[in-house]
Amino acid sequence: MNPKVDAYLGKAKKWQPEMEKLRGILLAAGLEEEFKWGKPCYAYEGSNVVVIAGFKPHCALMFFKGALLKDPHGLLVQPGEHTQAMRQLRFTGLEEIRERQPILEGYLKQAKAVEKAGLKVKLKKTSELEVPEEFQRKLTASPELKTAFEALTPGRQRAYLIHFGSAKQSKTRVSRVERYVAHILSGKGVDDR
Repeated sequence: MNPKVDAYLGKAKKWQPEMEKLRGILLAAGLEEEFKWGKPCYAYEGSNVVVIAGFKPHCALMFFKGALLKDPHGLLVQPGEHTQAMRQLRFTGLEEIRERQPILEGYLKQAKAVEKAGLKVKLKKTSELEVPEEFQRKLTASPELKTAFEALTPGRQRAYLIHFGSAKQSKTRVSRVERYVAHILSGKGVDDR
């Protein structure tokens, strides 16, 4: 047991009993307990498998390679429209955790088998994402911007394409592109300051 996880759970105001129960199940499954990204993280043979996280409406186990798990009960949730690998198993109370414990243990066995087999989630490449027309026009008009954008990490490029493309109206896409030109030229990502 990791003392940082003890401290984290000791300070948890919401979902503390549920997170304690989940912790016990994860440790009993033979996972190694770590503390990463400000959350209890559980690994198998050195590879991250699952994180415990608390949200307002639920607490969740977030499986790093959840997309590779068979989900006959339909309980794994894709947390966001653009999330490729991670899946959440959500709980709203201790009783629900107790009722679903055998199912959870099955998911954990699968997750360990995925790691043991060295399986990887096939992620979409940034080049497979659609470049919004408004951004493409800006890139064509400014070779400096195009060079700066291509120099960004694939993750930063992806975040920009998703951010620009998620606007429903063209004028909003144009506004977003204009707002981030200086950021891109500085080599920064959407969320960088």
